[in-house]
Amino acid sequence: MQQQLVPPWLEKLLGTAFFSVCRTHGAAARSECNMYCLDCNTDAFCFYCRSSRHKDHQVIQIRRSSYHDVVRVSEVEHLLNIGGVQTYVINSARVMFLNERPQPKSGKAVSHICEICGRSLLDALRFCSLGCKVVGIKRNGNTSFMLEEISSSTTRMISSSSTRRGDDELREGSQQDIYPPTPPSTSSTRRRKGIPHRAPFGS
Repeated sequence: MQQQLVPPWLEKLLGTAFFSVCRTHGAAARSECNMYCLDCNTDAFCFYCRSSRHKDHQVIQIRRSSYHDVVRVSEVEHLLNIGGVQTYVINSARVMFLNERPQPKSGKAVSHICEICGRSLLDALRFCSLGCKVVGIKRNGNTSFMLEEISSSTTRMISSSSTRRGDDELREGSQQDIYPPTPPSTSSTRRRKGIPHRAPFGS
């Protein structure tokens, strides 16, 4: 049952080490191994390996945020049911983390946390990453990566989270993105009186 709920390539992807230098194209400019082929389901490879060995294959690109691997939602949403996983907006693209990220404990109260690792979440979702969802499926079996499991409510929740920005380490932009503008005060503002008009002289 669990094998049906988790695609066979996903766990291999989550355990793959990315961003090492390609052994074949190490001297080239784009030699970092940040690509993964779903058809071959092997190791990560670089841009040049894709052109020569995976030209007609299904390939996704892994990116990084704060030294952690992320994938764009647009690259996996047609492959996986990503419902219940927190998304963030980074560089105008909606992404999600591959695996859980360690989070220092703080005294602040949080409204939503990941069911697996306890990381704080922005929205009322269940998991902070794809890896935590895999653990949740194996532990409880009450969710799935299969696309037919997506409900209309989950779709609305994913759409809502796409407009949110991440926490402080993911935010990009000015303080206007974080703090709402203060409305102008009207308490000390006086209304300007009308211009007085002199009565006409009598004849």
